[in-house]
Amino acid sequence: MNLNVQKMTITEKLQTMEMLWDEICRNASELESPAWQGKIIQHREEHLKQGKDSFEDWEQAKKDIRKSTC
Repeated sequence: MNLNVQKMTITEKLQTMEMLWDEICRNASELESPAWQGKIIQHREEHLKQGKDSFEDWEQAKKDIRKSTC
């Protein structure tokens, strides 16, 4: 399949991206995370155990992000 992305509307591009993500999700078990991601997760877990980091409520985080970008 050869897509001419430059000629696609924004809606068509978004629909194409959604189709691609849906396909990737159906085959997610075939994907492997890169080693550097595992190291970051391990680092963050250590910080949580040591009390150097914490979680924030997702709804509150979204509100904070929206405030900071306006």
